[in-house]
Amino acid sequence: MKRFLMLPRLMRLSLVVVLTLAFLNCTSEKIYERTDETVNITDFLRQNDDYSMFLEMLEITNYASFMNTYGTYTLFLPDNEAVKKYLADVGAASLKDVPLEDLKELVKLHILDQEVPTTSFTDGKIATPSQQGQFIITGAANVDGVSSITVNKTALITASNVEVGNGVIHQIDKVLRVADKTLAQTIEADQTFSLFTEALKATGWYDKLNQPLISTTTTTTSNGTTTTTVTKSGHLTVLAQTDEVFKAAGFNSLADLKAKYSHLNDPLNPADSLNLFVSYRILPRLQFLADLAVSSSLETKAPLEVISVKLATGNILLNEETFNGVLEPGILVNRAASDAVASNGVIHGVDTNFFIKKRVPAPVYFDLGDQPEFRQLSAVFRKPGQYASLPKAQFKDVTWDGNDALTYVCATKGSSSYQDRAWNGDIIEIFRFRNGNTQNLAFKTPVIIKGKYKVWVSYRWKGTKNPTVRAYFNGVALPRLINFQEQGTNSINERVLESQGYKSHIAPFTNRFNARLCGIIDVPTTGRHTISFESLSNPGDTAWMDTVEFRPIDMDQLYPRLQSGGEGFVP
Repeated sequence: MKRFLMLPRLMRLSLVVVLTLAFLNCTSEKIYERTDETVNITDFLRQNDDYSMFLEMLEITNYASFMNTYGTYTLFLPDNEAVKKYLADVGAASLKDVPLEDLKELVKLHILDQEVPTTSFTDGKIATPSQQGQFIITGAANVDGVSSITVNKTALITASNVEVGNGVIHQIDKVLRVADKTLAQTIEADQTFSLFTEALKATGWYDKLNQPLISTTTTTTSNGTTTTTVTKSGHLTVLAQTDEVFKAAGFNSLADLKAKYSHLNDPLNPADSLNLFVSYRILPRLQFLADLAVSSSLETKAPLEVISVKLATGNILLNEETFNGVLEPGILVNRAASDAVASNGVIHGVDTNFFIKKRVPAPVYFDLGDQPEFRQLSAVFRKPGQYASLPKAQFKDVTWDGNDALTYVCATKGSSSYQDRAWNGDIIEIFRFRNGNTQNLAFKTPVIIKGKYKVWVSYRWKGTKNPTVRAYFNGVALPRLINFQEQGTNSINERVLESQGYKSHIAPFTNRFNARLCGIIDVPTTGRHTISFESLSNPGDTAWMDTVEFRPIDMDQLYPRLQSGGEGFVP
């Protein structure tokens, strides 16, 4: 020590600095995982007495430490008053009186493994399921002139978007309840579905809707860590109708339903019409309103039968279609009576009685230019001399590879291009139908009734620089190719020409247009399908397409012809 004090002052100071730096370099660095001092969920609850009972739920279920770890969670947080109401409802004096497994499921229902603020809510399910596995449903309610957000149709959010260190909290005024009844039990418990329940039991569907989900456990090991994942399958979706809806259709009892629909007098038989009546209302998989709204058709448990879906002014309509120019009004899905969660699926209400629409195959004449995006251009659509080009991002039912726009042309009457001779006087113009430009051009068809059809594709030919094209129906290649350089002819007998896979699809005849038989298809379900076209060559010029005809195989393939330049038919 004396030697140290005898050193010059400057040298002593330098030595202190060196020793200090050496000490700091040997000390472990303290790393903060958060950029601020905001508490995590569990500590937030500890600091707020209003949530002490939910904190107790976390502690009893051993979730308290888990919810205090780093992560991104959403917690729907019931306050103490909400928990007290829950205890009164289940007849428990305290949380310790609630079965532990029930309490665990309840806690997990309130937690999402993703941060979801109210700005991401929609009128329907939140995309991320709860840790319990069931989805949370949000909506809007007006109480005493005040708008509020509802959760699972029972609770109101009283404080929202409270940020904590590991997520966000939404305070609710009721405890969310786990849906522990099956679809069958949920429907039977609602007295307004009494006749529908009888129909389920008579057809055997009650037992099928009463089955629990199938749990599959998968264990994986990575880097010494073992992860166990439990997945559940077997969900179903039911379109249910109330006694009032049945009554409006003239059905007051199960006997009335049997008299109308049970043609085999054996409702348990899957081929019996009453069984089909019920199975047509049962959809595979878990499908909330948000899922129905983005579907064009719904597979049903009735073999090979589908339900078409249309979204109109915020309403979901089932089976609203136009056949032969006649609009068939759709069945309205009752939003207020829908998204009812059961342990093995979800239930939606419908406002009208409906049955499978039995139809025989009928011709479909698909004008490729008749797209909603073009139709809404009132100054262009079917106005001679007008055209419009739109990028693919604007289309709902047309897709293609490449960035070129798709052009609609309604040619001037008497045009030297002869494009005005097409059906309806309009065509689709494709700039360089080839790989690297426009390729794999796909269209959603109008509704096609299930059955066998011949597919004819018509185009405006050009002698050079036009493609050879293969057509696909629902992704399956059709056998005959379309050569856009082949022109139409009337120098060969029309029936001989037909046997060779060609015809003139319009009248009066012009050799500027030609129609090619691409093949025969078997349409498995009534609904909208996909017809697509792949260019097999690399031409350097514009191509034009007119229509696709789906004619039943037992129908005359030449007549009626389509009116050249008009919208009618020529017998």
